[in-house]
Amino acid sequence: MRSTLYVVLGTLVIGAGIATLVGSSAGEEFAAMSAADKLTFDPLSLSLKGYMMAQVTIALLGGMVMTAEYGSRTVVSTLTAVPHRGRVLGAKAVVLGAVSLLTGLLFTSVAFLAGQAALKSAGVPHLTLSDPTAWRGILGGALFLALAALLGLALGTLIRSTTATVTTLFAAFLIVPAFGPAFPGFLADWTAKYWPPSAGGQIMTGYQDPSLMQPWPGLAVMAGCVVLLLTAAFLTFRKRDA
Repeated sequence: MRSTLYVVLGTLVIGAGIATLVGSSAGEEFAAMSAADKLTFDPLSLSLKGYMMAQVTIALLGGMVMTAEYGSRTVVSTLTAVPHRGRVLGAKAVVLGAVSLLTGLLFTSVAFLAGQAALKSAGVPHLTLSDPTAWRGILGGALFLALAALLGLALGTLIRSTTATVTTLFAAFLIVPAFGPAFPGFLADWTAKYWPPSAGGQIMTGYQDPSLMQPWPGLAVMAGCVVLLLTAAFLTFRKRDA
């Protein structure tokens, strides 16, 4: 689809643009910080902050890989040509995973370099590619975005409607993390720590909040959620009428 290229290019622009804006404004903010806040200053997170929008665009691409076929009814032709439904969904998952992983790697690399350059120009602490934390954020962030795309594919397969899938993805990636702190007691703590997009996003942070999950275990929570949803999608797709 033509929209695929637009999503990929838009994701890269979002990464570089937000990283540059955030990095450029960090100079004044850092100067006004207290000594305690300066200890938690996170150059990695600042440069990759655009992932919050990128995860949505990549997930929407994943959802549309399936819902676009249902919307245009080309799914009937697809399943006529390839009756083995598991093979159809598996092929979509492999191609989507490869495209989104490459896009994610380009996104995190561009965002990191643009963000750190802006931070350096602002005269505040910054990272270089020689820092192990930088590579964890770049590579782990690419994996996170690939998982977001596959999550979108799973939901698109289960829901089949583009509108409903878009609404669900916005809720999962943006609304729940944003309003989670307003939930009652235990639910707020659980959402902040274990909600899959929130837990997975820890892979792109340098400062580790002790109340949240560590980077790789957090990404594992995200991966586990994707595996469960994809399994449900495969089982449903094989049994449900087109």
